[in-house]
Amino acid sequence: MIQLLLAVIYLSFISLGLPDSLLGAAWPSMYGGLGVPVSCAGIISMIISGGTIVSSLQSDRLTRRFGAGRVTAVSVAMTAAALFGFSVSGRFWMLCLWAVPYGLGAGSVDAALNNYVALHYASRHMSWLHCMWGVGASLGPYIIGRVLSGGGHWSGGYRTVAVLQIALTAILLLSLPLWRGPAAGGEGGETARPLSLREILSIPKARSSMATFFAYCGLESTASLWSSSYLTLCRGVPAGTAAGYAGLFFIGITAGRALSGFLTYRLSDRQMVRLGQGVIALGVAAVAVPLGAAAPAGLLLIGLGCAPIYPSVIHATPDHFGAARSQAVIGVEMASAYVGTCLMPPLFGLAAGRGAAALFPVYLLALLAVMVLAHERLLRGGGEEKRLCSR
Repeated sequence: MIQLLLAVIYLSFISLGLPDSLLGAAWPSMYGGLGVPVSCAGIISMIISGGTIVSSLQSDRLTRRFGAGRVTAVSVAMTAAALFGFSVSGRFWMLCLWAVPYGLGAGSVDAALNNYVALHYASRHMSWLHCMWGVGASLGPYIIGRVLSGGGHWSGGYRTVAVLQIALTAILLLSLPLWRGPAAGGEGGETARPLSLREILSIPKARSSMATFFAYCGLESTASLWSSSYLTLCRGVPAGTAAGYAGLFFIGITAGRALSGFLTYRLSDRQMVRLGQGVIALGVAAVAVPLGAAAPAGLLLIGLGCAPIYPSVIHATPDHFGAARSQAVIGVEMASAYVGTCLMPPLFGLAAGRGAAALFPVYLLALLAVMVLAHERLLRGGGEEKRLCSR
């Protein structure tokens, strides 16, 4: 039964990735018909991210009360409804309204699933599951592209993904009897009640963990958003070629997470994180070197380095904070991650707009330094409590 549940969780991670890449892929064909400037995509993205942050912070309370299985099923259903809402929206304000359940659904399911896997499965599964997120994120633009190339409307792409999410919701509802354990049923273990944000922040090393996620996701999202522009503005690479080179970053993350699952047989979570940070440093150095072939190789290395960090830090959370508090801590980790994603790329955009796009490698290196310092501070505290369940 545990393997059957694992298959359901793998499908759920693909489902997590599917909606994340839709807006970027569909927006060039959306904004004209909506009668809004191209920049308005940022408004929708911010609303989605805001909802995700709110629901991440509430994940401990929701999961303790309803269980990880129910939270996951309801969250995916909310996402499916929001995607269907997008597909029937003909006005920008309607998209903004549907963006609210879009974000609320994403945050809860992300935190609940990550905590459940961290408690009940080995580190390799965390890496492979996040690789499945990359598969979903890659499928989203493919679906939009197929619909548009076939002469269809962008709404058809959203409707297709909504149907897939509805099918997954049905699978999750049927799988509810399979979910079990502290993270599934809401048993409190060491503490029977959800923790407030103030209580979570008072836990030793919690802020270090939050800073690690903030810096990591700031680095990942900045690299994904601005690498192509950096190559075009500062290296003179043609826009089409630069876009292809930027794709190497995503290839690195997806392939790296598949590889990381095998490396976890030999390396611990902390070793995986340190290895990833070292590879990122090499990648940033290569991007900074003014040689033609170095920058593409550097972007691939940055992606490979990013691959093990997010899954490994999450998987180690119950070891650092105990199984009873891991859901609460993972919730604030997710919230910190989304804050980093929201803030750091636009901050670099301001610098790039003022003619400082050449600082791209320096910016990435600064975020890497913050991440390393925060993670090492987290490790110095050691595991506060032993894992309360078997891997």
